[in-house]
Amino acid sequence: MSTVSTVKIPTLSLEEKQKLSTALTETSKSLARAESEREYVRESIKKVSGDLKLPKKLVSKLVKVHYKQNFDEEVAQHEEFERLYQTIVKKAF
Repeated sequence: MSTVSTVKIPTLSLEEKQKLSTALTETSKSLARAESEREYVRESIKKVSGDLKLPKKLVSKLVKVHYKQNFDEEVAQHEEFERLYQTIVKKAF
């Protein structure tokens, strides 16, 4: 048996309705811009990887590390991964 949750919707004044309507419009526009930017990033990665014959995964990783400015953290994580992997593989054989 499912229960349906009901939300009591308050009576809104004209000013509150306009405020909500404006917020809906502006956030919708913001989401559209964000979607457009994500598409631009995807297309840019696709183009440069094709032009330079580099794997998309590698170009994408370069873009993300450059954006986050976390190269040292990425290197440290990879070194940790290498050590753990080698420990597991060497012990397994």
